[in-house]
Amino acid sequence: MNFSNITWLDDKGHIKPPLMLYLMLVFLARGWCIFIASLTQASDRAGLVALVYPQKSDFLMALMAGAGALVVYGLIIAERKRSPSWIQPIFKYMKWLLLALLCIDGGLLIQRILHAHYVYSWSVGLDALFLFWSTLYLFNSNRLKYYFLDWKAEE
Repeated sequence: MNFSNITWLDDKGHIKPPLMLYLMLVFLARGWCIFIASLTQASDRAGLVALVYPQKSDFLMALMAGAGALVVYGLIIAERKRSPSWIQPIFKYMKWLLLALLCIDGGLLIQRILHAHYVYSWSVGLDALFLFWSTLYLFNSNRLKYYFLDWKAEE
């Protein structure tokens, strides 16, 4: 018998969100993370942003795309509290919402490649790699599939 699934459950018997889901949300909201990190530098706030996003339009688009990841994070918090109940029908479609956010991020990655005139950089390569692994995880993870189906109407 395989009892590895017991670590998936919290004390109330609900499936806990996977760590990779949180990492995927941080990746999708990295524009917001960089924005918050840049607020800590009093001397040169634009320097950190320019290091990752040389074009200002790329940074602004990353902030807009990252807003969707913040919405998904809010849905995860609502699921953990099991309230409000009107969010429950939306939660079933989180897989497709995450897929849409990954597609938007892929479009932004292509835009960053075009702005760099097809010159390779490690940040673009790592973003492409994590985008690829996130998409694979989204479709192949059983734990994530069961997590999205865990919030039932009878609760």
